[in-house]
Amino acid sequence: MSEPSLRDRIEQYYATVPLVFADAEEFGSMRLFVRKEAGTPYYGGPYHARPASAGPVTVTAADIARVRARQRELGVPQAFEWLAEVTPSLRARIEAAGLPVAARPLMALDAQRPLPRPSLPEGVTLRALDADDPALPAVLAIPHLAFAAEGTAVGTAGGTELAAVAEKLGADGTVATTRPSLFAGHKTLVAAFAQDGTPLASGHYHPANGTTEIGGIGTLPTARRQGLGAAVMVALAAHARENGVHTVFLAYAEEAVARIYARLGFRPAGTTLLIANQPARGQRVRTEA
Repeated sequence: MSEPSLRDRIEQYYATVPLVFADAEEFGSMRLFVRKEAGTPYYGGPYHARPASAGPVTVTAADIARVRARQRELGVPQAFEWLAEVTPSLRARIEAAGLPVAARPLMALDAQRPLPRPSLPEGVTLRALDADDPALPAVLAIPHLAFAAEGTAVGTAGGTELAAVAEKLGADGTVATTRPSLFAGHKTLVAAFAQDGTPLASGHYHPANGTTEIGGIGTLPTARRQGLGAAVMVALAAHARENGVHTVFLAYAEEAVARIYARLGFRPAGTTLLIANQPARGQRVRTEA
């Protein structure tokens, strides 16, 4: 029996990893992932739908309409996501239904390529967080500030803003609902820390059957332009490899970022299609140079 191709591994990953965190509802040719618990952070996105089969399938307009009706009933965004190369006809069906489609290129790490040692400013350290790590609230707060300030320029949001967001995430249950995923090994968080313990950059991955996508990489705006995002990405890939993950891939939104990944050993690996402006799965991957 031949080994599955890279595309097959990525497609299987997208079809199965959300089931760790969500239930699946079938609508003919489509599958809708629905959170098992309100507020539980999970990889598969906010109630997004994809083809029900991890392979070529003909999706009907009626099935798309049924999914959208269920999403409206749940009061969630009408989110869809799929691999362009596996289900190319779905784009036209989705657009015919009046939903705008955006493309997100993928890159996969060359399995034979050794990773470089992360380059860090003096005094900055990297570590993976345990479920009971006291820095967890602040680490979870980083993407909220990183993705609120678009671009890669140094910004104004720093430690004071980080502490405020961390307090909110503790109060609204986000921190508490993240701990079980970390404890069970369904989610790995890595962060870069300043000498005083302030988290400066973070990212995560969710492994499934030897494959994972790295996501959520963001840097505190005041700490940008130091290579911290790239260092976190390398640390995540190394951690995944050390823990039995053979296929590591990621998505990008900017060509400048793709060039950074290419220097680190990532190669083009296809394209995901999704509804434009739908809530991100674990935030967009972005690396500050």
